[in-house]
Amino acid sequence: MSMAQVTEFGYLGVQISDPKAWEQFATKVIGMEWLDDGEGDRFYLRMDDWHHRIILHVTGKDDLAYVGMRVAGADELAEMADQLKREEVPFRWGTDKEAAERHVLALLKLEDPAGNSIEVFHGPHVEPSMPFYPGRRMFGRFATDTGGIGHTIIRTDNPESSQRFYSRALGMRGSIEYKLPTPHGVISPTFMHCNDRDHTIAFGVGPMEKRINHLMIESTEIDDVGMTYDIVKQRNIPIAVELGKHSNDRMLSFYMVNPSGWLWEYGSGGRHSVHQTEYYTADVWGHAGIGRM
Repeated sequence: MSMAQVTEFGYLGVQISDPKAWEQFATKVIGMEWLDDGEGDRFYLRMDDWHHRIILHVTGKDDLAYVGMRVAGADELAEMADQLKREEVPFRWGTDKEAAERHVLALLKLEDPAGNSIEVFHGPHVEPSMPFYPGRRMFGRFATDTGGIGHTIIRTDNPESSQRFYSRALGMRGSIEYKLPTPHGVISPTFMHCNDRDHTIAFGVGPMEKRINHLMIESTEIDDVGMTYDIVKQRNIPIAVELGKHSNDRMLSFYMVNPSGWLWEYGSGGRHSVHQTEYYTADVWGHAGIGRM
């Protein structure tokens, strides 16, 4: 029996407390497009011609709300539902209203072993008639294509259980990719991928106050990393991890603190995922402060 597989990190939902700060950060610092559909309790961030890639829910909290993982179509979503049943993963079908709120044709709602909300969907709302309009000048564009938004590190208390879930329930592939010495001991995060991006979801970086550690987005042009770095410095936005190049995805990037207090990685030049496993004990260069990943 073939395995149902997610294909893309399609969208991300986060809870926020300061929409004005987020609007400035998302548009003037990151370069995303801000979309207000007049719903009052949420705003959208665009990165390409999808209706949105990120939903900001104004709840007064500042944390992860849900991760949206795509499958190819309706048949694959039904196969995913059957697979979740076989793996004894509790889930429910989203209502028509919930699908409309996410701007997708249909979705399943479930949780990973750490209690992080996962939504598996098909049929995103794509708007080629409304070209992406960046919030500020960019040299390139955001690298979404087959890779989706980028990648995220989320909380887990049991990396082995989380790896089984993402492998067996969602059809992803991955393993430990670092044994990284830090002042607080060696951390050995697990990185999972589902397409040609090196990794999509990662976990196992140690205790986390929030459910989300960071979100990585990628530009097609390395000059956008430099421009963003300058903007962050000019605006006195805290930098948690300095410029550097990762060993696993070979991404040149840095990490900043967003208005909700977790980290945002901005990078360029990532390599495609590799099938065979390997691990590293350091990055290629830079990334001072990586212990805060």
